[in-house]
Order: sequence, then C-alpha cells, then structure tokens
Amino acid sequence: MTFGFAPSTATSTASSVSADSDNRLARMLEPAEWASAGIPLLRSPREVVSGLHSRHRPIPATAVVAALDHEERLTASASFTRRAAVAADGWEFRNALLAQLRRVIPHDLRRRTPVRTAVLLYCREGDERWTEEDGAWMWGLRDACTLHGLRCGAYITLTRGGWQVLGEGRGGRRPSSLSEPAPLADAAVEHRTTPTRSGGVAAEALRRTAAR
Repeated sequence: MTFGFAPSTATSTASSVSADSDNRLARMLEPAEWASAGIPLLRSPREVVSGLHSRHRPIPATAVVAALDHEERLTASASFTRRAAVAADGWEFRNALLAQLRRVIPHDLRRRTPVRTAVLLYCREGDERWTEEDGAWMWGLRDACTLHGLRCGAYITLTRGGWQVLGEGRGGRRPSSLSEPAPLADAAVEHRTTPTRSGGVAAEALRRTAAR
C-alpha cells in the first residue's frame, strides 16, 4: 500500500503564479537587448512622432502602431487602448499589435526581405525611464513584425515630459501626452524648425550600451 499527500491548493496556486511571472519576464526585452538588436534608426523621429500624434491624438494607455515605407512615409497606422485588466505581457501585446496590423495593411511574408518598417508609439504615465511595460511592448512589436513580414522599427514613448525613442537617445518636449495635436501641415514645419534634444540620463545609458 502506498501513501502520499496531494499538493495543497495554496501550493499549486503559488507555483502557477510563479510560473506565469517567469513567462511574462521571458517575453520582455531589456534596454541593452533592444539597443543591440539592430533596430533601424529613424531619420526624422520628430516628424514621425508629430504625424502620429496629430492623426491619432493618443492619451495615456494608447498604443499607435504604424507601417513606414523605405522613405519613412506613413503607409498605414492604427491606434487602440490597452485594457487595464491585461498584465504587461509581451504575448498579449504581440497579439493586439498583430490584430491591428492585419486590419490596416497586408502582410509581406512572401518577400525575401521586409520592405516596410513598423514603429510603435505608446502614450503612458510616468517619465522617460524604461519600465517593464516598455520591455513587454518591445517584445510584442518585434514578434508581431516577424509574423507580419515587417522590419521591426522604433519603439517610442510619449509622456508628460515629451517623446523618447528608446535605444536611439533622441527625444523632444513636444509633442507630449499633455499637448494639443498640431494640424498635420504644421507638424512638418515644427520638425524643420525645432531641434531634437537628447533623451536624458536614461537615453545616455542606452547610447553607451549601444556603443559597446
């Protein structure tokens, strides 16, 4: 006769929570990983940001995914609001981004090399420093691009302090999550007349990482 003890419900629940947390951490990219991933640099980041801000008028918790051609002209874009109940999981973000891309632009999976680049602008609370939520969005963007036949492009945050292209060390004070969207014609003029600023301490650290 064999005697044994079944694991308690509390132990099973704790193990499940721990495994789920580990899985979510695996679906996240650290700044160093992103900076060394060969993400193509935007030639005109302010113009891209201002254009998307004017078109979609994002508020905090809004993601704007866009496809650009080889000259950085906007091919298609879509925006959606992150559900508060969804954890910062790259898998969930990947699925949401992929659904939006499939809705607005055909895939390029039959091409040998991608001809279009997807960028993601995420409007959120907080400052310019990288967060685990940013890491999950990065993972989701990279995976969604692979599944849709696109080149993975920039990940941009929009906060109260302005915009920041993570991994490039470039950012600006306008537009911000608090600023009124400019007319599309004015966005191009602002790009030509207003210099970009460095991205602060976090961006400087990313530049040093990328240089190594």
